[in-house]
Amino acid sequence: MFTAILLALASPAWADLTAFVGTTTTPANRAARGFAVGAGLLVIGFEFEYSDTKEDLAEGAPSLRTGMGNVLIQTPIFVFGMQPYFTTGGGGFRENLNGTTETSFGANTGGGVKVHLLGPVRARFDYR
Repeated sequence: MFTAILLALASPAWADLTAFVGTTTTPANRAARGFAVGAGLLVIGFEFEYSDTKEDLAEGAPSLRTGMGNVLIQTPIFVFGMQPYFTTGGGGFRENLNGTTETSFGANTGGGVKVHLLGPVRARFDYR
């Protein structure tokens, strides 16, 4: 009986694929590009994110590649066409500058909003 009630109250799961562009600001501004693949329920979601920033030798700025696993906690409804969320996670990163490489663990925390555009299409704006 308890299982039947839980199944009746469960909301459908969703999945998404997000392509993104952003900036890496230290030690110099450079474009960051990547993608995220996620799935979740009404309030909690999970995603894997890959990001790549190119090296800039003139500025002494290393390339940076990250692969992060994140947990998202979001409002269950859109408010004024926006859905606020908080995210945190961790994973690996690799920096490379002029042949010198560092690989290690990294963590991220941030938040943002999903903006409803058209049908299932949304834009995400966040800071991590």
